[in-house]
Amino acid sequence: MTASTILAISGSLRASSHNTQLLRAAQKFNPGGQEIEIYEDLREIPPYDLDLDTPEKRPAVVEELRRRVAEADGLLIATPEFNYSIPGVLKNALDWLSTDWTKTEGLPLHRKPVAILGAAPTNFGTVRAQLALRQVFVWTDSDVVVKPEVHVFRSHERFDADGNLTDETTIGLLQGLLTALQAKIDASKAAA
Repeated sequence: MTASTILAISGSLRASSHNTQLLRAAQKFNPGGQEIEIYEDLREIPPYDLDLDTPEKRPAVVEELRRRVAEADGLLIATPEFNYSIPGVLKNALDWLSTDWTKTEGLPLHRKPVAILGAAPTNFGTVRAQLALRQVFVWTDSDVVVKPEVHVFRSHERFDADGNLTDETTIGLLQGLLTALQAKIDASKAAA
C-alpha cells in the first residue's frame, strides 16, 4: 500500500510559530505510513474575491492550493487562536477551498479527512479557535477527526530553544491524532 499524503497547513505566518513547529513535529514523530508536506504559501493567498473565483480567473497560488488539497489524502491544520477564533489568513484560504460555483470542479474539502491541532502560550491553548475551525468544516462537509483533541497550552514550555517539541505527553497526543487521521483516510479509500 502506498503512503498516505498529508498536506499540513499552519494558520500562523510567524517564522518561529509554535503551530508550524507542531507540524514539523508531526513529520518527525509520524507513526508511519504518511508523507507530511507543510504548505508554505499561506502568506501569498489574496483576499477571497467571488468575482475571481472561477477556474479561468483564480490567482495561480489559489489554483495550486486547491490542486494540492484535492490531491492530498488528508489535511493536518495547526491553528493559533486570535480573538477567540482562527486567524483571518487561515479562514481566507479555507474560503477559497470551499467553492465550486461552476459545478464542474468539485469541492476540494468535501469529505476530505482533516485533523486539527493548535498551540498557544496561554493556559487555555487554542480551544476556542479549534471550535471555530470545526464549525467551518461542518459547512464544507469535511471528515474531521474528533479525538484526540490536541490543545497545546503554555506552548512555550513544550518546545526547546531550537523549536523542537520535547513534551512527551504532547508527542503522544500528536501521534494519536495522526493515527486517527490515518484511520479516516483508510476508511475514505475503502469507500471509494
